[in-house]
Amino acid sequence: VQVVESGGGLVQPGGSLRLSCAASGFAFVNYQMTWYRQAPGKERELVAGITRPGGSTYYADSVKGRFTISRDNAKNTVYLQMNSLKPEDTAVYYCNARGRITDYWGQGTQVTVSS
Repeated sequence: VQVVESGGGLVQPGGSLRLSCAASGFAFVNYQMTWYRQAPGKERELVAGITRPGGSTYYADSVKGRFTISRDNAKNTVYLQMNSLKPEDTAVYYCNARGRITDYWGQGTQVTVSS
């Protein structure tokens, strides 16, 4: 089983990034996919999620209107498009795959928003 995030980096305030989370080794289509983030000294928080196999989406209030989550079940990949980034979006972003009885996490990708 693998859950691998990519796409993080350094971006200026107001900029955009697209994170990807590639999954393998399990039936991706049956899993709810969620992005979380953790900033230094803070608890991990939910950012956005998408239900299986690709229906409803939900977002933290802090990112509504700026972030968009989507999934491509043919590619076993979930995306997080992040626009209008703010310094407070700086964090390590983690991808989570949750099934009925199993729960998988990626290693995280760093997003830094700074001028």
